Amino acid sequence: MFDIKWIRENAESFDKAQIARGAEASSSRLIALDDERIAQVQILQDAQQRRNAASKEIGKAKGQGDEEKAQALMAEVGDLKSIIQNGEAKTRELQETLNDILCTLPNIALDDVPEGADEDDNIVHHVWGEKPALGFEPKEHYELGEALGQMDFEAAAKLSGSRFVVLKGKLARLERAIGQFMIDLHTTEHGYEEVCVPTLVRSEAMFGTGQLPKFAEDAFHTDDDRWLIPTSEVPLTNLVRESIVDGDQLPMRFTALSQCFRSEAGSAGRDTRGMLRQHQFSKVEMVSITDEDSSVAEQERMLSCAEAVLQKLGIAYRVMTLCTGDMGFGARRTFDIEAWLPGQNTYREISSVSTCGDFQARRMNARYRPTGEKAVKFLHTLNGSGVAVGRCLIAVMENYQTEDGSIVIPEVLRPYMGGLEKISAKS
Repeated sequence: MFDIKWIRENAESFDKAQIARGAEASSSRLIALDDERIAQVQILQDAQQRRNAASKEIGKAKGQGDEEKAQALMAEVGDLKSIIQNGEAKTRELQETLNDILCTLPNIALDDVPEGADEDDNIVHHVWGEKPALGFEPKEHYELGEALGQMDFEAAAKLSGSRFVVLKGKLARLERAIGQFMIDLHTTEHGYEEVCVPTLVRSEAMFGTGQLPKFAEDAFHTDDDRWLIPTSEVPLTNLVRESIVDGDQLPMRFTALSQCFRSEAGSAGRDTRGMLRQHQFSKVEMVSITDEDSSVAEQERMLSCAEAVLQKLGIAYRVMTLCTGDMGFGARRTFDIEAWLPGQNTYREISSVSTCGDFQARRMNARYRPTGEKAVKFLHTLNGSGVAVGRCLIAVMENYQTEDGSIVIPEVLRPYMGGLEKISAKS
C-alpha cells in the first residue's frame, strides 16, 4: 500500500520501480484520480459552507419579515443538501477506486535487488555445505516413503483428493520431530517468542499481509467468510494491526509451528508426485516487527536463523537473491534458501526470507512511537520460513538415505525420536 502524496513527489521513480516488478506505470492515472478526488472534496466543502451560510440567512430573513427571501434560501439549502449528498457519495467512490488500485500494486524493491523477469534471473548469494556422496543411485522421497510403507498418497487421495499425504509410523514422528527441533532452536537460541496462532482468520488479516485481494484464488475460503492461513505470517504479523507500539518494545520477534493451506491454483502439472507442493503442510514461520532503521539488518539476521536449521541438520544448500520479477507481492527484498535434494539432483526452495518495509504496516495501520518522540511512524515487518517442515522432511530423507532404502536420523533429531538412529522397513 502506498501513500499517494509520496507517489506525487516521486512519480518517475515510482513508475520505474513498478515496471521492474512487472506492473504497469500508473502514477499518472493515480494522480489524475486523486486530482479528481481533491476537486470533488473542494466542491463538497464549498457547498457545505454555502449551506451553513444560507441556513443562517434564513433566520435573518424571517426576522426581517422577508418571507420571499426566506423561501428562496430554504429552496437553495434543499438543493445544496442534494449536492452534498451526491458529492459525499462521489468522493467515497473516488477514494475507493484509488484505494482499490493502490492495494493491488506490488511493493518497491530495494536498490540492491537484481532486475529480472523470473527465477532464471535470480542470483546465487552464497552456497553452504557439501553434497553427499551416496555411492548409489539416490531415490526421491516418495519412492523411499512408499517403500517403507509409511507414506501413503492413495489413502490421502481417498480422503481429500490430490496434493495431500498420509504419513505413518516413524516418518510421521520424524516430521513432528523436525518441527519441534526448529521451534526449540528459534525460541532458545534465536530469541523468538513462540506463539500458537489461529489457522482461520478474517479477511482484514489476509488484506493486511497482502494475500487479499490480489491472491484470493491461492487461498481456501470458508462459508462464514474466514480464510485458512497460507502461512502463519498472516496471524503473527497481524498481532500489531491497528495499534501503536512503543519504540522500546522493538524488535518484536515471533515464531509459530502451524498447519498451512494453499490452493496451488497456478501450479497445475508442477510437482504432482510427492510432498513438494501440497494443499496442506506444516511450517515454522518467523516474523519480526521492527523500526525503519533496523529492517534491512534484521533480514540478514533472520536469514542466518533459517540457515542454522539446515546447518545443524547437515544439509547442503544455497541462498538465492530473488530478482524483481520473482519476488513476492509485498517484499522489498527476498532471499530464498534452496536445499540440495539428491533424488532430484537439484536444489529446491525450503525457505523464503523477506523484508516488506512499511508495506504491510500501512495496510494494517500498525505504527510505533520512537522513544522520546511524539510523532508515530509505520512499523517495518519481515517474515521468513524457519523452515517448511514437509520440505525439510524431504531433504532429510533424500540426504540421509541408504542403499537399502533406510533413513538415517540426523543426530540433532535423535533426542526427538526417542534415540532412534535409523528408520527402516522393520522399524
